[in-house]
Amino acid sequence: MRLIYFLFALFIFTPPLFATDKTFSNFFVSIEGGEIYPLGDLLDAVDNSHYIGIGATYTYWEDVDGIILFNYSYFKPIPKDVIFDGAHQFSGKLGLDYHFKWINPIVIGIGFTCNWVRTDLDEGMDKDETHFLKGGSLNDNESEFGWFGRIHLPVINYGNYKVGLNMMYEQLWTLPERSHMISAGLYVQRRIW
Repeated sequence: MRLIYFLFALFIFTPPLFATDKTFSNFFVSIEGGEIYPLGDLLDAVDNSHYIGIGATYTYWEDVDGIILFNYSYFKPIPKDVIFDGAHQFSGKLGLDYHFKWINPIVIGIGFTCNWVRTDLDEGMDKDETHFLKGGSLNDNESEFGWFGRIHLPVINYGNYKVGLNMMYEQLWTLPERSHMISAGLYVQRRIW
């Protein structure tokens, strides 16, 4: 599995073998905010949560962009017998966006995600003693890998700035069940070069 991640990272961060004049010709930074909606088993575990994030987009090939995204969210548990008040989630995403000419300006992307979660444990609680209680495994940090698919639509283009909408489906490879989430947000992007 590590080989797959290495090859994907190599693909994202190195220029194509047959680079064109377009390769790395554009670079954008962005901020984004929105809401995350849990699906499946997560519906009974946590409430919807707001998120805030930053990102970078760069031209990879003529119709393909590389994307790097980071965001933060705070999830509140639904069950009352959980030992923590909430969970901090930091998410990093690495992927590619493709500009299909027939659905322009809508852009479709796919990539890998890594989420790191840590509980907001009450003071005075020992993480070792609470490990086997409901939700206790999150006391010592959990990281999960998965994949995402996204659709984003630039709504306003003004000089070096873009404002748009972003929708993302995310699946984490958590066992024994997969975790699924949908997020919807608004982004502001600035062209650097």
